Amino acid sequence: MIQRLSLGLTAVLLAACAHQAAPVAEAAPQPQACPAGLGADIQCLGGQDSAGAFYLIAMPKAWNGHLVMHAHGGPFLGAPTSKRVAEDLQRWSIMPRAGYAWAASSFRQGGVAVTAAAEDTERLRGIFIRHVAVPKLTILHGQSWGAGVAAKGAERFTAGKPYDGVLLTSGVLAGGTRSYDFRLDLRVVYQYLCHNHPRPDEPQYPLWMGLPESSKLTAAELAQRSNDCLGLARPAAERSAEQAHKLKTLVDVIGIPERSVQGHLNWATFHFQDIATRRSAGASVFGNTGAVYRGSTDDRALNAGVLRYAADPAAVARFAADTDPTGRIPVPVLTVHGIHDPIAFVELQSVFADTMAKAGRADALVQTFSDDREHSYLSDASYVALLDALQAWVTQGRKPTPAGVADGCRMAALRFPSSCRFQVDYRPAPLENRVPARRRPG
Repeated sequence: MIQRLSLGLTAVLLAACAHQAAPVAEAAPQPQACPAGLGADIQCLGGQDSAGAFYLIAMPKAWNGHLVMHAHGGPFLGAPTSKRVAEDLQRWSIMPRAGYAWAASSFRQGGVAVTAAAEDTERLRGIFIRHVAVPKLTILHGQSWGAGVAAKGAERFTAGKPYDGVLLTSGVLAGGTRSYDFRLDLRVVYQYLCHNHPRPDEPQYPLWMGLPESSKLTAAELAQRSNDCLGLARPAAERSAEQAHKLKTLVDVIGIPERSVQGHLNWATFHFQDIATRRSAGASVFGNTGAVYRGSTDDRALNAGVLRYAADPAAVARFAADTDPTGRIPVPVLTVHGIHDPIAFVELQSVFADTMAKAGRADALVQTFSDDREHSYLSDASYVALLDALQAWVTQGRKPTPAGVADGCRMAALRFPSSCRFQVDYRPAPLENRVPARRRPG
């Protein structure tokens, strides 16, 4: 039974004090049609908050009293839209179907702004407790880039203990200053091989910039350039020998599967442009000085020929303050990551473990790994098991183990038939085993 907030002034003030509720100016969410596939037993509410972010809330009729605050991946560029949160509710419908209330913000702005997104998530939590219900337990969930948002929010918002536990799935958890190094590597190796991004007859710019602010290049035009050079849009049998050779070189040197090359190239173009023009005052937060690239048929020529850049220390420091986790998370943290994730390398988890350990919070972290090749979604049973394990840790002090989560997945699969691929003995290698080390500022 949903514990509706009292309309009395005293109750509202107490809730606001105890739960860091959103400002009084925040309007109540309104009933909305749920995205397709959620079922009749789930009701949806939505709106736009005072900062301009759209949000969506899903309330199961058989609510277990627990709230999942969801931070979405991406990030997306451009103005916020309600479509973003509707798509995520469809993807993560297992959470309300399993009895959890679910709430997510579109964030008030597009682009690589981690702290602002954490603030938007916290604002929505306030809206939920003021206008919908007071949960018995609140879990902060971050997916992909949103895992960095959730980690930042969990360490930033601690007064009154707004979050009881943190679930980070397929997380980009090495911070902005380390997680994206391989995308600069992709740009310089691609340019060495293809010479068309930019073309010789176009204005030249440092590749860490992504694109000049004034550039009109579109994603479709970029895809045409990569297809011209690598044959990405063609079946392998239809690629020229030169295209096949260049694509194999790029894949082998950067360590990404062929199917994810275009996505990473887009990110290293348009998101890097967002970082350079909106986050770093036009200075470089990425560098590859000292990086040694391996995997081509002539590594000596490759390393001599790629463009080299040094990161700006002040820009790196500003970007780190916004995007890099500190590990000072005062509540239990449970993670899961696909071992063969083609988007966010599993080795990022080794950095996050080090970050938590350096903050003295190693005992508050349990990491699990799944033998998956996907990034955006693993399986219904996997997430139910993780939520159940985190809930037991928070409420009963039973710290989970990877083996226990794997057992829980098999039990959850009886209710929500789906795969369970947890590898209980897996440990990720250091990130430097996947991404070449480089000289860093300071």
